[in-house]
Amino acid sequence: MRRTPAALASAAFFAAAPGTAAVLGPYWVGGWEPRDPFPGPVMIPLQVAGAILVVAGLVVLVGAFARFVVEGLGTPMPLAPPTRLVVGGLYRYVRNPMYVAVFAAVIGQAMIFGDPWLLVYVAVMAVPVYAFVHWYEEPHLRATFGADYDTYRAHVPGWWPRVRPYRP
Repeated sequence: MRRTPAALASAAFFAAAPGTAAVLGPYWVGGWEPRDPFPGPVMIPLQVAGAILVVAGLVVLVGAFARFVVEGLGTPMPLAPPTRLVVGGLYRYVRNPMYVAVFAAVIGQAMIFGDPWLLVYVAVMAVPVYAFVHWYEEPHLRATFGADYDTYRAHVPGWWPRVRPYRP
């Protein structure tokens, strides 16, 4: 796929998939109404940490989507997958930075708004995401990229980032 169509398709998919999971979902669950589950001075540090998680999640998502266009010559969308295995950028540390970023952004919102239901939402959302990765994405990547993907998978964890970058 050429870069311009890939970039446009990625932008649309960015709004649809992570936008729904990390923005609309939390809004539907909690309405973005601040609660005060922790009295006094505990809430402000939690909100600051939550804001850092939200911003970090957004930065990671944008970087990962861009990496699919530039390095993979495709999109994260299953209908227009990359033609090259994406192993650069944050993919050197964790195989699923987009999902990790969405989870971090929602956990950050739970911290900002003091809403424990958003933590339940993340836990519920994690089940189909993990199933999709395990039963669709990984077998598809193995079938498409073969030994290159097996080597990458052997060196880079799926969900908890490694400390040192993977060097293919």
